[in-house]
Amino acid sequence: MSLATKYNPEETESKWYAYWMENGFFNSKIDHSREPYTIVIPPPNVTGVLHMGHMLNNTIQDVLIRKARMEGKNACWVPGTDHASIATEAKVVAMLKDRGIDKKSLTRDEFLAYAWEWREKYGGIILEQLKKLGASCDWDRTKFTMDDDMILAVTNVFVDLYNKGKIYRGIRMVNWDPQGKTALSDDEVITKEIASKLYFIKYQIEGKENEYLTIATTRPETIMADVAICINPNDGRFAHLKGKKAIIPLINRAIPIIEDEYVDMDFGTGCLKVTPAHDVNDYELGLKHKLEVIDILNDDGTLNAKAEILVGEDRFIARKKISKMLEKIQQLEKTEEYTSNVGHSERTDAVIEPRLSLQWFLKMEDITKPALRAVMEDVIQLYPPKFKNMYRSWMENVRDWCISRQLWWGHRIPAYFLPNGEFVVAKNEGEALKIAQERYDEAYTINDLTQEDDVLDTWFSAWLWPISVFDTKIFESGEKNEDLKYYYPTNDLVTAPEILFFWVARMIISGYEYMGEKPFRNVYLTGIVRDKQGRKMSKSLGNSPDPLELIRNFGADGVRTGMLFSSPAGNDLPFDEKLVEQGRNFSNKIWNAFRLVQGWEIDSTLSGESNQASINWFENRFQEALTEIEDHFSKFRISDALMSTYKLVWDDFCSWYLEMIKPAYQHPIDQFTYDKTIGFFEEVLKILHPFMPFITEELWHQIKDRPATEALIISSWPRPTTFDAQIIAEAIQVFEVVSQVRNVRASKGLSPKEPLFLNIKTEKPEIYARFDQVLKKLANISEISFGQPADSGISFLVKSDECFVPITGQIDIEEEKQNILKELEYTKGFLETVNKKLGNERFVQGAPTQVVETEKKKQADAEAKIKALEEALVKLQ
Repeated sequence: MSLATKYNPEETESKWYAYWMENGFFNSKIDHSREPYTIVIPPPNVTGVLHMGHMLNNTIQDVLIRKARMEGKNACWVPGTDHASIATEAKVVAMLKDRGIDKKSLTRDEFLAYAWEWREKYGGIILEQLKKLGASCDWDRTKFTMDDDMILAVTNVFVDLYNKGKIYRGIRMVNWDPQGKTALSDDEVITKEIASKLYFIKYQIEGKENEYLTIATTRPETIMADVAICINPNDGRFAHLKGKKAIIPLINRAIPIIEDEYVDMDFGTGCLKVTPAHDVNDYELGLKHKLEVIDILNDDGTLNAKAEILVGEDRFIARKKISKMLEKIQQLEKTEEYTSNVGHSERTDAVIEPRLSLQWFLKMEDITKPALRAVMEDVIQLYPPKFKNMYRSWMENVRDWCISRQLWWGHRIPAYFLPNGEFVVAKNEGEALKIAQERYDEAYTINDLTQEDDVLDTWFSAWLWPISVFDTKIFESGEKNEDLKYYYPTNDLVTAPEILFFWVARMIISGYEYMGEKPFRNVYLTGIVRDKQGRKMSKSLGNSPDPLELIRNFGADGVRTGMLFSSPAGNDLPFDEKLVEQGRNFSNKIWNAFRLVQGWEIDSTLSGESNQASINWFENRFQEALTEIEDHFSKFRISDALMSTYKLVWDDFCSWYLEMIKPAYQHPIDQFTYDKTIGFFEEVLKILHPFMPFITEELWHQIKDRPATEALIISSWPRPTTFDAQIIAEAIQVFEVVSQVRNVRASKGLSPKEPLFLNIKTEKPEIYARFDQVLKKLANISEISFGQPADSGISFLVKSDECFVPITGQIDIEEEKQNILKELEYTKGFLETVNKKLGNERFVQGAPTQVVETEKKKQADAEAKIKALEEALVKLQ
């Protein structure tokens, strides 16, 4: 069957994905005769649709899982989605608003019914989109972080940690999101540099009509929450104010002037207004000096009755109004432009408010220690390792984790409040009642219990992911099921650096807490996909292409390879549509290469002896490339593995090998060479498959009809063997001669069809003799001779060999001299650089022997080339 002239990705992709699914190639079941290879997907939010970061992340996971599957491992890639409390609740609230429904008018159960309706409609979209990319997940294992068994697992973990004394409830300063109306952990706050103003406000000294203390602040809207003014005891400027009071402008409340060395005498005016309810550092200062706490903000960031003025106004509108009010009473001395670091909610982008709040916390000091050791001692390896220091810094300075969120969508905290003001923690109402009766009063009934309204931080379920996707009952029974025993620990985790602490570190913590060992062996941290200007892709900037549109236009294989062409671990990917265009062109190159081979007529009576050198070369070159590819994979250099594969296929196989063995026009090829070529094509398709699964499966079945048991997706990955580096080096030398002859033709306007005579002055004529047929065919050479070149014609150098092409007619001697002089100048400069390196004693003694030997080889080659160029120049005098 002849192949279509043009590759049709859309038709091919839908056909083969259905085929893989129908034959269960993605499914994994326990098989103790095989080594498991396991990846758990970073569960995308149910609110999400496929974006460029997902594309990169899941392509890398699919490459790893497909390669492992072909290596004979029991490959298991577990998919799933995250309930994403804050983001999903916001989506549901917006949906209700469109329907004219206010969340406040609903009961919790009514709201949750709408939330589940939303999840059923939109929650699985992203997983379906991943199938378009070719993701070979075991879809039968798909999990959702709010599946019934997952809810039970999270509940049991909370109860267990509470009973161990690791979870507590208390009033602490937290990060408050006024838009989401919930507390956030430190990791959910993104700091941005914001241009703002510094307001210099005059506080009158009590009893002194004309004496003021000026204080610089970026937040004049919080002056109504001031409870003190602090000066440094070593600051002589304010010594006379010790023990006195100052009057807050606009509300005329007197507050004490206190002393503390915490105050920076050189910042602003050297005085600090103390607002414990609205600043983390002020809160600590307030505790130290036993100061009152006045919270003037509502949950949504508007001023409450304690503010006394502008009640109900938004905090930022209040800032502007208070500035004008202070100016009117002449107590705003001046304003200055100022740049400050401001925390923003990772989910809603609202400016964070530090706020005192009664929340639930997980103690982190002790529970993190095994997780820190695991990474520092490389039990778990981060790729690239540069993230180790960042990880250590976070783990050594971690604060208690605020795990409660003021939302309805999520895992409800299993705490039950009693009429006596106490609470009990239990996995359900029945157990809670039993504890309450035993601990407090036997007369209590179910009606006396009121469950905590708050839900748990989304990451509190996600941190159990590598365990809970296989076994949820372990958190209650302590006994591992067979799946967990077989698949845990998982092998590789592929994720983004920005959730190294949100998720990765916490999974490691829970792994050691509940399994006593690591949850995965390696963590591959991808970069951020950015546009050509270096900006992070986002909907608001409109700089992110639609991934599904890219797949439609360039094919999934083209997009996959395009994404990987320039995405080294941990470094950002500057995305350009030309990358996926290059990927599509690669698909077309492979397609056309097979069309070429498929079109050859075979004559079994012909000998393949003339192609033996070409076949030997490619066999060795393939093994060399395969060794490189395996090395790249072992070091998680996925982009480099693809580039090595790309060069092997495009350059070596398509551009050189197929041209070397291609029969003359309308002539047949011998059976031996054809069979070898088909064998090479099959090996090439195997190493391409993890990167380009669709086109490779298509061509695999075009080569011959195969049953499902012989599908490419489950074929054997090639095993590297030894290779002859000398044969490869000799071929490269011959290819260089071919390229130079072609350049001579192009520069002199000679017809590529006109055979040329070639004379080579070399000490190793056997190299050219071995590749005699290749050289003559590819460079269109009529005859090759060895010896002293003649005195007229065109000469060029390959390594230390001088090659000469005699040309009839006039040659521009001066032009040839200039060309040689330019090359001579360049080579001398190159030699000088190499000599400096070899003259550096520290380099010679410190560098690996192989590196030093490579430099010495460069030195010898450059010296030989200079000598040959100088001799060529003499001939032209």
